[in-house]
Amino acid sequence: MEYKERTYRDSFCSGNRRSFSVKFKETDLWIGVDKDSYSPFMQDEALSIIVKLRNLMDAYLMLDPDYRSALVPYYPQTPAPQIFHDMSAVCKRTDIGPMSAVAGAVAKFVALELKKKFPYREIIVENGGDIYLEVTDDIDISVFAGQSPLSNRVGLHIPASVSPVGVCTSSGTVGPSLSFGRADAVMIVCKDVLLADSYATAMANRVKTVADIEPVIDYISGRSDILGALVVKDDRMAVTGSFELRIFQ
Repeated sequence: MEYKERTYRDSFCSGNRRSFSVKFKETDLWIGVDKDSYSPFMQDEALSIIVKLRNLMDAYLMLDPDYRSALVPYYPQTPAPQIFHDMSAVCKRTDIGPMSAVAGAVAKFVALELKKKFPYREIIVENGGDIYLEVTDDIDISVFAGQSPLSNRVGLHIPASVSPVGVCTSSGTVGPSLSFGRADAVMIVCKDVLLADSYATAMANRVKTVADIEPVIDYISGRSDILGALVVKDDRMAVTGSFELRIFQ
């Protein structure tokens, strides 16, 4: 089931933050910055960044269509934009296709490009459930898990001290992204948002029933490059890592 109304973005809203959305083709970003750093020109600049990036990426994928469809680690041809090399680098560690990191890659790229013209203090860039986070205050992030009774009821407390950081969520029951599992949500936190994005997809692929939650959490617990994780399937969940679990009313 695909949920197109992204009401989970409401959880990022804060009186100390100004936000806006930008859309181009399939890319749909929510961007929030601290009020003191906000400029009314940010939205147009973000859109310009996305348009240029997507046109560059789409042009390359026409030349190398196997990159888009690869389900195992795949390396781009030499003239590929750097973003594709970055995506392939993380997928050597997650053992799935490089497009699993595309949402996180775009979120990070936009954040870093915006900083060149608008030296913000804080930024949150959310791209379809995948978040690039650079904050000075701790933040609680709830997990959207579709029809699970735990959806938006549980999440993780992310200390500002770990940012910039990636907080990414993948699902086999929500949204249009390819998944070979049936997880309602797998949230992964890594220092690198591209790695978090790819791991979230890889771990969600492994969750087909509630019986898969424990072995997936055990696997995640053994990965030093994963800082924290939350897995939701039906009315069951498990958490691991260094972050506190949050319960929302």
